[in-house]
Amino acid sequence: MQNTPTTGLRTAANDYVTIVQQACNKVTGFKKLYDDLERSLNVSGKSKSTLTNYGRQLAHLALHYNQLPTELDSEQVLDYLHLVKANGSLSATFFKFTVYGMRTACKLRGLPYQQFSLPAIERKDKLPSVLNASEVKALIKSCTLLKHRLLLSLCYGCGLRCAEVRHLRIGDVDTERKMLHVRQGKGGKDRVLPLGELLCRGIKSYLHAERPQSFLFAGNKGDALSQRGTQWIMSQALKKAGIVKQDVSLHTLRHTYATHLLEQGVNILSIKELLGHAHINTTMIYLHLARPLLSLAFSPMDTLYIPQAS
Repeated sequence: MQNTPTTGLRTAANDYVTIVQQACNKVTGFKKLYDDLERSLNVSGKSKSTLTNYGRQLAHLALHYNQLPTELDSEQVLDYLHLVKANGSLSATFFKFTVYGMRTACKLRGLPYQQFSLPAIERKDKLPSVLNASEVKALIKSCTLLKHRLLLSLCYGCGLRCAEVRHLRIGDVDTERKMLHVRQGKGGKDRVLPLGELLCRGIKSYLHAERPQSFLFAGNKGDALSQRGTQWIMSQALKKAGIVKQDVSLHTLRHTYATHLLEQGVNILSIKELLGHAHINTTMIYLHLARPLLSLAFSPMDTLYIPQAS
């Protein structure tokens, strides 16, 4: 066996070939499997990121053995999963999406899970990290660029996911009505969120200064800002702000949004709708982080800079 799972290598910016494309080029039948995977996930309403995650890990597995994943035997699959587990440089999500990708591939080809001895993925009963008001202010203040300040402010002030803030268009923002239209969020659902006075002022200043053409936060080529670029903005802000809490990422701002709303009186059903959750059980986790009181929904950005009573 190889020492590490095969990965795509970036030799030059123009020569970069994705790991999925490598598998399509080198492994007989992989393109058909990937096309079938894409069709199945699209029909079932899964997000593009699900296809990306499953497709990448199936491609890694296919290149590792130079064979279709569905044609492997259980020992080969277990050896590969053991290798992934043993490699400390790989995250737990690599292992998880390899298993999920194989499960989906089995469904596509009518193969039983038991054939590959796929392990169960245990869900950790772990509460998310949440920032306090001082940390949110320090995070936003640490950003030198107005674009970065506004992006993080929207993630906190509206509870946006990374993909949602990246794909916001100028027309999705209504500063007169103080509303934000999130289009095709997770699960393909739209929702409308309150912006609040501070966010509206920030958006107006940003539009006047930067004059974006289509996407509110565009990349170098005018398309949506990349996921890597968005996460980089957050990581740099965390370093500059000196925030040392564990497991803090851009998604932490969404958890913080929900928790702060609960602490400031918004009921759990309202927060479910604001977050775009399909099931209330998903939202209930925030009850372990805050004690809610009944109130109307608003953007927590409007209370972020109000002096707190000692």
